[in-house]
Amino acid sequence: MLLLALVCGGAGYWTWQKNSYSKDILKLELLGKEDATVAEEIEYTVKYKNNGDIRLEEAKLIFEYPQYSIVEDNILRKEIDLEDIYPGEEKTISFKTRLLGKEGDIKKANVRLSYKPKNLKAKYESSTSLATRIKSVPLTFEFDMPSRIEPLKDFKFRLNYFSNIDYPILGLRVVADYPSGYEFKESAPRDLEKKEWEVGVLNRAEGGRIEVTGQLSGGVGEDELFRAKIGTWRDGEFVVLKEAIKGASIIEPSLDMAQKINSNPKFTASPGDWLHYEVSFKNIGKDSLDSLILINKLEGNFFDFSTIKSDYGSFQPGDNSIIFDWKKVPKLQILSSMEEGSVEFWVKLKDDLGVAKNSEIKNTITLNQAREEFVTKVNSKIFLSQRGYFQDEIFGNDGPIPPQTGSETTYTIMWQVKNYSNDVNNAKVKAVLSEGVRLTGKIFPEDQSSKLAFDSQSREIVWAVGDLKAGEGIMTSAPNISFQISFTPSEAQKGKLAQLIGEASLMGEDAWTKGNLETKSPAIDTVLPDDLTVNEKEGTIQ
Repeated sequence: MLLLALVCGGAGYWTWQKNSYSKDILKLELLGKEDATVAEEIEYTVKYKNNGDIRLEEAKLIFEYPQYSIVEDNILRKEIDLEDIYPGEEKTISFKTRLLGKEGDIKKANVRLSYKPKNLKAKYESSTSLATRIKSVPLTFEFDMPSRIEPLKDFKFRLNYFSNIDYPILGLRVVADYPSGYEFKESAPRDLEKKEWEVGVLNRAEGGRIEVTGQLSGGVGEDELFRAKIGTWRDGEFVVLKEAIKGASIIEPSLDMAQKINSNPKFTASPGDWLHYEVSFKNIGKDSLDSLILINKLEGNFFDFSTIKSDYGSFQPGDNSIIFDWKKVPKLQILSSMEEGSVEFWVKLKDDLGVAKNSEIKNTITLNQAREEFVTKVNSKIFLSQRGYFQDEIFGNDGPIPPQTGSETTYTIMWQVKNYSNDVNNAKVKAVLSEGVRLTGKIFPEDQSSKLAFDSQSREIVWAVGDLKAGEGIMTSAPNISFQISFTPSEAQKGKLAQLIGEASLMGEDAWTKGNLETKSPAIDTVLPDDLTVNEKEGTIQ
C-alpha cells in the first residue's frame, strides 16, 4: 500500500507540474521598424526572457526574414541552437536586412522559439511576428510619351528611370505591358522578347532611359493604356519596385511631316558639318487649318547654336527652338486639305564633339497637335598624325644631313591614331613611299610588325590598325606605330626638297552609323616639320 501510494503520488506530482507549466512563462518579443524605405538597412531584435522558476533546455530559435529580403548569404530562414535559459534570464539576438517591394507593401518577419522545461518530456513553442510597411521607394520610373497618337503611324515612347535609393539594386529589369493594338518595332537598348529590358546594377544618383518605337492600331477616339514596371527577379518571381501607367487616345490623322538634311531624308552627320534642314508638312485631314505655328526643337550637345540661320524662323536659345510663325510663312496662315508647304534653316555641328559613344542629334517638330521626332546619327571623329624625324630615340638614324646625292640617310616615320565617339571597325592607315625611299625593316613596337604591309609595285604601305573603341587614344593611350625608312637622293633632286612619304589616310567603318570614315595627315618631305633639329636649309639636297 505504501509503495502504491508513493507511485501514485509521484505520477500526480509529474502531472501537476506539467499542467502547472505555461508557455506564457517564456516571454518572446520581436522588435523593429514598422515603416521603412525600400532597401534601407533595418535591424530586427529578438528578445526572450524566462519568467518562470524552471530552467528551459534544448532551446532552438527559428527566424524567418520577410519574403525577398536582401541578406548577405541569401538564406532567409535562420535556425539557432540556444544555450539553456535559466529562470529570470533575458537575452537578445539581432538580424539585419533590407526589404524589397513597392510602396505600401507589408513585409512580415516571423520568429519561433522551441524548448523543453527541465524534468519534463513535453516540448513547448512560443512565436511572434512583426509587420513592416514599405513607406517609400525613392526610384523615379515614368513614361514619356504623347497622349494623342495617330493610328498606324510610328511613334516613340520612353521609360525614364532614376534611383535615389541609398543602396545599389542588383539585377534590375524593366517589363512593359502593351495594349492589344500595339505593334512593337524596335528599342534602344535592345529588348528581351520585345517587352523586357535588362538594367543591371543601379546605384544611387544613376539612371537611364529605354526608348521604344512602334505603332498603335484602333478606332479614332479609343483610349489605350500602356503599363510598365521596374523590379528584380527573386526565386523565380518578379519583385516589383515601381509601376508606371500612361493613357493615350487615338486621333484622326491631320498632318504629315517630313524632314531632309542636305537634301537627304536619311542623312548621317559628321562633326563640323553644315546642316541644311528642310521641313515639309501636308494637311491630310478634311478641314483647312489656319494660324499655324511650327516649332523645331533641336536636342543634342553637338549643335553650334550660334550658327543658326533662317530667313523666316526665329531662334529661342532658352529651349533651342526655331519657331516659324503663320505671320511670316504664308502656308502656315491657311493650309487647305491636301495642301503642303515647307520651311528651312541652317545650323553647324561642332568640330569637336568630345567622347560620346553612339552620338546622335534630334529634331522634334510640333505643328498644331501633331508631333514628330527625327533622329540623325552622327559619325565618329577620327584623327591621324603622321610625323617624320631624323633625331629620335627609337631607331637611332644616321646618314648625312642635309641629304647628299648617292648617300643614304635614314628617317623615322610615326603614325598615331585616335577615335573620339563611336566604335570604329577595320581601321587602316595608308600612304605611298616616294621614289628613292625604301623600308629598312625596323618597326616599333614589335607586336605591330605583323600588321604592317608594303606593296613594292604601288609603293603603298598599309597599317592594319583593326577595331578602335570609342575614346581610344583620348581616354586611353593612342595606338601608334613607328617604322624606319631609308632615302638615297638622285642627281636630279640636287638643290631641291624631296618628299619622303605621301599624304597618309586613316579609314574605317563607323559601327554606329555604318558610314565609311576617312581623315588625312599631310605628306612629309626632307624638311621634317616635326623635327626641330632640321630646317629648310638642312632639308635641301646637296
